[in-house]
Amino acid sequence: DTAPAASDLSTGSSKSPAEFLKAIKGKQVQVKLNSGVDYRGVLACLDGYMNIAMEQTEEYVNGQLKNKYGDAFIRGNNGEPVVWDLEGNRAASCSVQ
Repeated sequence: DTAPAASDLSTGSSKSPAEFLKAIKGKQVQVKLNSGVDYRGVLACLDGYMNIAMEQTEEYVNGQLKNKYGDAFIRGNNGEPVVWDLEGNRAASCSVQ
């Protein structure tokens, strides 16, 4: 299975999740977990298992800021993380191969 392709707002074309993630590396993103916790920060890197490294990370629970971290690592098997850019485009979920 693959996640739906993310739309490129500037051109109206579709990108694969891998292409989209490559394009947003180094940019502000939001990573949501099934637990309701989300993390916002700069996407440093991501691997094929959806392990995510972020910088300047903030942790939010129910929309409330709970913690700030310099660097954070989110394991890909930690509740099906979903990565979003700040315009609300879904980049990928754990099911991406």
